[in-house]
Amino acid sequence: MAQRQIKAAIYTRVSTNDQKTDMQTSELHRYFKNQNWKIEAEFTETASGTKNDRPKRAELLKLCRQKKINTVVVWKLDRWGRSVQDLVTTLNEFRETGINFISITEAIDLSTPSGRALAQMLAVFAEFQREIIKENVLAGQARYRADNDDWGRPATAMAKSEQVLALKAQRWPRKKIAAEVGISTRSVSRILKQHGGQS
Repeated sequence: MAQRQIKAAIYTRVSTNDQKTDMQTSELHRYFKNQNWKIEAEFTETASGTKNDRPKRAELLKLCRQKKINTVVVWKLDRWGRSVQDLVTTLNEFRETGINFISITEAIDLSTPSGRALAQMLAVFAEFQREIIKENVLAGQARYRADNDDWGRPATAMAKSEQVLALKAQRWPRKKIAAEVGISTRSVSRILKQHGGQS
């Protein structure tokens, strides 16, 4: 079976406008020379307004999907991935579509068993990261509920506005009104404020 022709592209990126990609480019060119590969295309990303605005990377991905490039080579993983999740997503796409990805600093090569194993490890880490974020969100919500007993019940509280106003007209104190109608004192205050700022 004939060996697949390598159609490789280089991708480099800097984080700020005053940085240069010279070191990345030099190392990548040395790698290609050692591999005796031809560079089909080079993409250099400079600092952008947002971390998700990387037009050169998008252009390279488009060439990969069109099968015009079958190997992407970067100097370091963090030059390619926006996040662990983004890195895993793009590496999975490359693996599924037969695109090889190489990071020369970490010696990652998806065409090798060790490279594929590392990609799987990254996927596990990304899943762990998602779970941690989810747990943090749920913990934050639980803390808010503990501190704000009207969490999730604004419609219920507002539905009792007439009863609150009627009791207030009878000069009931807010705490007693809250206990009577089954809502928080804060909700009572909000209802009164929305209906003319009664005190």
